[in-house]
Amino acid sequence: MDAALVDALIALFTLTAMEIVLGIDNVIFIAILVAPMPEAQRERLRRIGLVLALVMRIGLLMAIEWIMSLTEPVFTIAGNELSGRDLILLAGGAFLIAKSTHEIHNKIKGDGLPGDPAEAAKKSAKGAASVLAQIILVDVVFSLDSVITAVGMADQIWVMVVAMIVSTIVMLISARPIGDFVERHPTLKILALSFLILIGVMLVAEGLGQHVSKGYIYFAMAFSLVVEVINMRMRKGGAPKAPKTF
Repeated sequence: MDAALVDALIALFTLTAMEIVLGIDNVIFIAILVAPMPEAQRERLRRIGLVLALVMRIGLLMAIEWIMSLTEPVFTIAGNELSGRDLILLAGGAFLIAKSTHEIHNKIKGDGLPGDPAEAAKKSAKGAASVLAQIILVDVVFSLDSVITAVGMADQIWVMVVAMIVSTIVMLISARPIGDFVERHPTLKILALSFLILIGVMLVAEGLGQHVSKGYIYFAMAFSLVVEVINMRMRKGGAPKAPKTF
């Protein structure tokens, strides 16, 4: 087999795996955004959000020269040179922190009581537009990060495009199970929102020129998830019985 083809296939496998890992953040955030919507709209909004993410990633990939120009400094603040990419990361990180904090507040305070069905229907239409707008905003941030990662890991455009398509298909298949699982377990939803705050802080740090290794972030997320799964199994099994006394 041609050595160049072998290298391309290895890059494709590695990049696909990386895109799936990076896409988990997007899937979780979309799941949380669509959770308040009626059941009939959730799946449609999930699919629209992930397809939009794919379209944005491929579109940004095709405009790779423009993407690379975003790394050029635009202006300087307090000795820090900020590029277009930095500004996008700062805005996206701040949005993730604010939105996740707001969702945690609502979850702790309570989601509220159901109101008039007609009023709920009106809010549903407005809510769908709002959810889509927020999905698009987050997709821009995650897509930019994904494309820059792809460019750093592969040379051929077709490898990047195929990796993005495969990872999107995986996310489309797993989005509903992940969303339903998170929604069924309130403590897991709080943990997912905490992860998003952590990712938002990382994006802000990256925007300010402070590189944070994603390995540390994903290790912390995986460790916290394992602990929470153990807690869930213990709660499901019930409290341990007290020892008998004679």
